[in-house]
Amino acid sequence: MAASDELGALTKAFSGFGVDEKSLISILGKWHPEQRQTFRKGTRDFFIQDERQFERWDDRHVIQLQHEFLRFKHAIVLWTMHQWERDARLLKEALYKGPQHNVLIEVACTRSSEELLGARRAYHSLFDHSVEEDVAFGIHGPERKLLVALVSSYRYEGPKVNEETAKSEAKFLFSAIKEAAGNKNLIENEEVVRILVTRSKLHLISVYKHYKEISCNYLDEDLDGHLYLQETVQCLCKPQTYFSKVLDASMIPNVDEIKKEAVTRIIVTRADVDMKQIKEEYNHKYGVSLPNKIEDVANGNYRDFLLTLVARGD
Repeated sequence: MAASDELGALTKAFSGFGVDEKSLISILGKWHPEQRQTFRKGTRDFFIQDERQFERWDDRHVIQLQHEFLRFKHAIVLWTMHQWERDARLLKEALYKGPQHNVLIEVACTRSSEELLGARRAYHSLFDHSVEEDVAFGIHGPERKLLVALVSSYRYEGPKVNEETAKSEAKFLFSAIKEAAGNKNLIENEEVVRILVTRSKLHLISVYKHYKEISCNYLDEDLDGHLYLQETVQCLCKPQTYFSKVLDASMIPNVDEIKKEAVTRIIVTRADVDMKQIKEEYNHKYGVSLPNKIEDVANGNYRDFLLTLVARGD
């Protein structure tokens, strides 16, 4: 391989999601000191030269690469965990890093009642606290009541839906959203919160359908500007749309590390659940297949593992 080609291949191996381990081994392993010096001088995205003409790694990229080298390991560890432990650790991390409200909503709303109960039990064992008390302690805004109620929820999962009640609640939500136009207090509406945190998913899907008939817009569309309520509705009523949206946002070039982590989280947690539907929605919404997108942005073992999990939905 020509020197310029090797430089390009090595730069690509260090870029994106994960690292291309094979290229690093095959190229770096045979380079002499002068070739490594040429690489340092030719890749100022990674290296800087100080006032003493000393070439060194840019500290920002050292931190970034540490994350990228660990990305494959993190995915493997998450995949091999019991689902309850995995969700408990995701909830704890979401509170520690931010907090990340969307992850709390995602776990609380896209798991079955038994799965969420299992995650809460695992949280007790791992951290000697309840997730409810940690959410209540760690969240201080008006969204606290919604989030505590969501992680505490145990929804009915039977087939029965009272269509008249669903239609009535759709009308209520339409009126509440209309009255809240121009301000942010909808999340403090106790009746709105009650409907979203206590009703079964089948009931809420019926509410979603009736709302469209009343408003001519979908419920989550009319919740634009009320992010936590919007994400709650999407996770409960159309999770494939939510997951596709988060995946796409996480694979934008130069996206921050917290958003990047969604790629691993979603693919690992949904591989055995609804990956086929997520792929279909992603392709429909963004005009590219999810495997092709992963091929474009990810590298090495991490890329190969993600593609293996995504293929489980075929």
